[in-house]
Amino acid sequence: MSDPLIQVDRAISELRRGANVLVYAGDTKLLMMAVEGVTEEKLKQMHDESGHAPSLVMTGTRAKVLGLKGSGDSTSLVRAHVPLDKATVDFLTDPLSARVPAPDLFALSAEVAGRGEQACVTLSKLSRLLPAAVVANVSSDAHEIDSVSVQASAIETYMNTAADTLSIVSQARVPLENAENAKVVAFRPRDGGIEHLAIVVGEPDLSKPVLVRLHSECFTGDLVGSLRCDCGNQLRGAITAMNEAGSGVLLYLAQEGRGIGLVNKLRAYQLQDAGFDTVDANLQLGFDSDERNYLPAAQMLRLLKISKVRLLTNNPIKVDALARHGIEVVERMPHIFPSNEHNHGYLKTKATKSGHMF
Repeated sequence: MSDPLIQVDRAISELRRGANVLVYAGDTKLLMMAVEGVTEEKLKQMHDESGHAPSLVMTGTRAKVLGLKGSGDSTSLVRAHVPLDKATVDFLTDPLSARVPAPDLFALSAEVAGRGEQACVTLSKLSRLLPAAVVANVSSDAHEIDSVSVQASAIETYMNTAADTLSIVSQARVPLENAENAKVVAFRPRDGGIEHLAIVVGEPDLSKPVLVRLHSECFTGDLVGSLRCDCGNQLRGAITAMNEAGSGVLLYLAQEGRGIGLVNKLRAYQLQDAGFDTVDANLQLGFDSDERNYLPAAQMLRLLKISKVRLLTNNPIKVDALARHGIEVVERMPHIFPSNEHNHGYLKTKATKSGHMF
């Protein structure tokens, strides 16, 4: 097969357009499709092509929300005693589904998923889709299936491999409103995937700990001024603080919505409007409370020749993550802004459930 990174990129493109993908895990061959692409016709086609009835695989988090017994902590395989239909798939995987009445959960059985099924859920997450998939084992006597193929090992190592292969591909001086002496540096992985950016303010002295902020992109807060979070204030406030300090580096990381993507973040907002807090909304969707990976940030800092930082953050996870990936955090500096009526509950939840400063 081709480069593992390219395998995964091609599979992601196929899933996002509603097509099937073949996932290989040892001797197991699975035909999968993302749950957001499911139709009655595609379920029947999957059955016909694979020679087996499709099953549903989801995160253990989502299975526990549904109360499915026998589910695994990581990933759960759900089998139906009758053929799966689209309405049942929607109900089980999308908490915003309007299916009425609910399916008979006693007609379903859950078990710990195998490696191949786990890789299918990971691939759905990488695709920024709901973290679930419809899967079917491919019979040995099934006709050749014309679908993109990907190894489970390529999916499992994708995030780390992409981070390890980051390189600087472009940089330019960009005077900013709050820091005229600034430049933007672009980083891209070997497969040509999503870029991460660094905003370098001034000329950091690399012989000393550098003032650094890890900032995950936030379309709603950074760009259009959403009051539901404090991201816009933190972005502009960090650049101002670095300018006042004389220098600093803000890493702008492509991991919207704590790593679940913009569309899923908007789904989480709908659930918050229905009464769930920011952490529980993610869990309802089947995600962990925080899906971010900070290995890209550590690699970006190494490429910028930075090994020691003064980290501007309210989040203890970032401190631990950088240390784990070989970057020394010599000081954690609070980055707190006043709350408003729209984000007070959000900030309080992050403080009580995730240990953030507030």
